[in-house]
Parts: sequence; C-alpha cells; structure tokens
Amino acid sequence: MTREEFEDAVRDGLDEVPAELAAMMDNVVVLVEDEAPADDPELLGLYEGVPLTERDLHWAAGSLPDRITIYRNPTLAICESREDVVEEVAVTVVHEIAHHFGIDDDRLHELGWD
Repeated sequence: MTREEFEDAVRDGLDEVPAELAAMMDNVVVLVEDEAPADDPELLGLYEGVPLTERDLHWAAGSLPDRITIYRNPTLAICESREDVVEEVAVTVVHEIAHHFGIDDDRLHELGWD
C-alpha cells in the first residue's frame, strides 16, 4: 500500500470514530509517519500532548496541538487488506483519543481496547 493509499485508509478509519467522541476532542492533529520510534518499532500509534484531565486555565496560551501519530509500516505489517488497515487505524485512533481524555493503558485494557 502506497503512502497515499495508507493516508486515504487513515481518513476512512477516522470516519469510523464515533462522532460524539470526535466532537469532544480539543486541539488535536492526526499525523502519519512511516516508521515507529526505534525503541518501540511495533508501535501502531502514539498520543503526544496534555490530556484534557490535566489541562488548566493557562494551558491554552500558546499551546501547540496535541498529536496522534499513526505509524504506517507497523500497521501494514499486521494487516492483510485495506479493510484491515481501516479497522486497525480506527481502533488505534480510538486508543490514542482515550489518552487525550486521560484514560491510561491499564484502563483501556480493562475495557478491552488492547
């Protein structure tokens, strides 16, 4: 799958995120990178930012958007079809959005979002 095709699949995956959840996101951008960080090469996605639960009144002054990065090559390595990519991206994005809302990996595991 080319980078362009993958980005199209990411857009389709984002469309799968429930509208109510997407509407509650604040100051977040979703990016695509080819490779995951060297220290975690199988990582599918990463949230970088300040969770909503940790923001205070001074947070917005000059703050850059939070970032959700989807990693192309690790995702493609575990998916067999475009449909698999769309589904995996949707799950990964929901997982990273959960971090935006202050939900940690332990709680996500309890909820079945491994």
